[in-house]
Amino acid sequence: MITGGTGSFGQTVLKRFLDTDVKEIRIFSRDEKKQEDMRIALNHPKLRFYIGDVRDEASLRQAMKGVNYVFHAAALKQVWVSACCKTPLLAPS
Repeated sequence: MITGGTGSFGQTVLKRFLDTDVKEIRIFSRDEKKQEDMRIALNHPKLRFYIGDVRDEASLRQAMKGVNYVFHAAALKQVWVSACCKTPLLAPS
């Protein structure tokens, strides 16, 4: 799974793994438009898209079910103290 998978770093990580034997690559991000653009542009059967926010533990847990590795490429453009306090630290299950 790649958090922030629609961003520049996330897309670079994605391109590295598209043509490997990895069975599934999950893109986790907040931006539905960027996800749809990526889905159309790449049209790749390995890709699965999840809308969510890294500060929302429930959406992270849902997207991480069955995931072996997470590349954390999500970034907050402006970081407020309350946002940092909401960001959970999770490991893949």
